[in-house]
Amino acid sequence: MAAHLDLGGVIVATTLPFRADDAAPAGLAVDYDAYAAHCSWLIDNGCRGVGPNGSLGEYSSLTDEERRRVVRTAREAVGDRGLVVAGVHGVGWHQARGWAEAAAEDGADGVLLLPPTLYRANRAEVLTHYAKVDEVGLPIMLYNNPIDTKVDLTPDLVAELFGLPNVVAVKEFSLDARRVREIRDLCDIDVIAGADDLLFEALVAGATGWFAGYPNAFPREAVRLYELLSQDRVPEARTLFEEMAPVFAWDSRTEFVQAIKYSVDVAGESTGGVTRPPRGPLSEAQRTAIERDTRRALAAGASLRSPAA
Repeated sequence: MAAHLDLGGVIVATTLPFRADDAAPAGLAVDYDAYAAHCSWLIDNGCRGVGPNGSLGEYSSLTDEERRRVVRTAREAVGDRGLVVAGVHGVGWHQARGWAEAAAEDGADGVLLLPPTLYRANRAEVLTHYAKVDEVGLPIMLYNNPIDTKVDLTPDLVAELFGLPNVVAVKEFSLDARRVREIRDLCDIDVIAGADDLLFEALVAGATGWFAGYPNAFPREAVRLYELLSQDRVPEARTLFEEMAPVFAWDSRTEFVQAIKYSVDVAGESTGGVTRPPRGPLSEAQRTAIERDTRRALAAGASLRSPAA
């Protein structure tokens, strides 16, 4: 029987706080206590779940031991209050399958899986990659991000992959707003909004969830936006989205990890902090722009937090 996992709601690709430690890689150790508190805070503020080891965040800068402990920490922090969908990308299917097996052991509810990374895989290689990881048995959210991977999970390929027993959803990050409709025309897979600044278009077109980066900084405001769109309250949602879109746009830029972490710090209710190399610091001009855009989003969201809004 095929797997099923309802991925509706806001699931956050979590940022990872570090603390100074000369004995750790690049002098930065994962702050697991702060990470646990952050995961719990996201759930407390209405998010459906968390996505530890986000595939294009700082996952690749972690040691094997750190990766596993991050997933276990998220599971312990969330408990039965929300979902844990772990990133498990790898250069080849054998690495990705190994990380999926570890995620299963460490309590993940499902996995987020890119196609093979570091080279432009062909169709047969992509199909094999997902089929091998599918054998682990955890529900799989495909991750289509041709901008960074150079492999495009086109709608027809998504439909074919949906034939695997455990493929339940696709995180769509092609930046083509037509893709939600095109995928839905071919199969019944759950399409999950992936690009924060295309959330409005994706949900109006029929996406059923949001696997998001920017709710790390303001989960209440982000959940409120998702709820308005899910309830077809489009005029209200548009007003809020127009104020949040400038900061959401940072989610599609090269420095998206640093930008989200800085927005977390600007929002002030959780810890963003530094990034581990190879990601470097933001420029002062970037910091100024991100702070401006973050405060604009927070101000807009504040007026719509109450249930009566």
